[in-house]
Amino acid sequence: MEQLCFIKLPELTQGTLISRYKRFLADVRLETGDLVTAHCPNSGSMTGCSRPGQPVYLSVSDNPKRKLKYTWEIIEMPGSRVGVNTLVPNRLVRQCAESGVIPELSGYDRIKPEVRAGDHTRFDLMLTRDDAARCYVEIKNCTLVENGIGYFPDAKTQRGKNHLEELQRQVKLGHRCIMFYLIQRMDAQSFTPAHGIDPAYGAELRRAVENGVEILVYDVDLDLRRIRLGRALPWRL
Repeated sequence: MEQLCFIKLPELTQGTLISRYKRFLADVRLETGDLVTAHCPNSGSMTGCSRPGQPVYLSVSDNPKRKLKYTWEIIEMPGSRVGVNTLVPNRLVRQCAESGVIPELSGYDRIKPEVRAGDHTRFDLMLTRDDAARCYVEIKNCTLVENGIGYFPDAKTQRGKNHLEELQRQVKLGHRCIMFYLIQRMDAQSFTPAHGIDPAYGAELRRAVENGVEILVYDVDLDLRRIRLGRALPWRL
């Protein structure tokens, strides 16, 4: 089935990445020659998708209350365009789940975002049916791809490990739980946890699967007008 679920992108302005720094800032040289500072909506290390000199695309806001007018949305890497905005995966997966185009998330009546589970954890989505069955979905943005393999995380993440631990606890309580990795680029053929970056996360993901947590991996189809849900990809631990 062709995936038709997509998010329309705002009008984009092209430039060249000069540097990314302090996590949330990026200096960009626009095609006009102007140097601007853009908001970087990505708190990760962005390994493999923040190379100076690469073409980037920025959205522009006319909100006078914003400190920065530009937001970094896309970078052109040698193998693929890459979506860097970490707000996109939650929006896209939720919309596609509501539209019924993700087979693994079909059969539910309601979808609620940002649901608390346990004392200190929130999951991105909770899907429910009238028979009270629950399905918790935690969505992770994946931008690191090497030799056709997508990796997560791109930096050590205690928060990500905590999510895996809570998912396992919810499985024991009788709920369905899913880790959903959205690869925001088009050059991955498979997915695996980044054991070399965060071995503790990789070990916990393996333990989570053994304890009943499911894994879903999808990529995207990304151009300068929209980002669309792409293919389901195989994974290995």
